[in-house]
Amino acid sequence: MSRIGKLPISIPAGVSVEVAGNIVTVKGAKGTLTQEFSKNVTVEVKNNHVYVVRNDESTDSNMKQGLYRQLIHNMVAGVKDGFTKSLSVKGVGYKLAKQGNKLVMNLGLSHPVEFAEVEGITLEAPDNNTILVKGADKQLVGAVAAKIKALRPIEPYHGYGIKYTNETVLLKPGKSAGKKK
Repeated sequence: MSRIGKLPISIPAGVSVEVAGNIVTVKGAKGTLTQEFSKNVTVEVKNNHVYVVRNDESTDSNMKQGLYRQLIHNMVAGVKDGFTKSLSVKGVGYKLAKQGNKLVMNLGLSHPVEFAEVEGITLEAPDNNTILVKGADKQLVGAVAAKIKALRPIEPYHGYGIKYTNETVLLKPGKSAGKKK
């Protein structure tokens, strides 16, 4: 039995949740998000709470109940507060700047790399070495942050590249010259 799926989702002030057929629409200050759900579950809105109820006792329904409950919870949190991923850039001569709706990055390549904003995502560069990816859709924020991170993966000896701010990178030891056995 899904423990997460049984929990109700409270609807905060300023957020509206509508269910039409098998589509949930969540509207709030940060935008509108929609999610299609499976026929194995039913989504109900009662007393300022959203409930995800299984239609049968199968294992598939149990899994889908927890999945759709968490997706709807992320949608409610996203349209109310939004999600943010923070990336940091480290390297000699590595820097970035926001120009219009593009993020221009010098990542040690022969040319600057330009990354355009995706619809529903805001890119910010508070300083020369930090990127903030903001948006209402948690999945999209994570996907865009991963694409930016993939532009320059972390180099394992000095730690140069793009990483999540809270990510810990284990560096490999370099050569140990001069040791005699």
